[in-house]
Amino acid sequence: MREITLLTVEDRVALLVNGLSGERDHKPVVKLMRPDAAATWLLTECDIDEPDRLFGLADLGVGYPELGFVSLQEILEVRGPLGLPVERDIHFVADKPLSEYVTEARAAGRITV
Repeated sequence: MREITLLTVEDRVALLVNGLSGERDHKPVVKLMRPDAAATWLLTECDIDEPDRLFGLADLGVGYPELGFVSLQEILEVRGPLGLPVERDIHFVADKPLSEYVTEARAAGRITV
């Protein structure tokens, strides 16, 4: 199943734990991206009632990164100009809370990590 390659069991647990937490400024758990286009997602948590609904910073490559919920199913269906599917950045390790990535992305007009 493709979802497993994007999100490990550990990722799912971390997203769920963050979703249950009272805190609202978590470090991103995972970075997803389109390898053939400028689209990136930094995901921090999932909706505990609807685990396919993930929260984070989304940058679709149009100059306006946004905070909000996204559907994992919709991300799985995204294809870039070359038809490549979304990939997980296996080298990404969050070193700060999401709010700092948001500030940087808004200043640059895109996610810069």
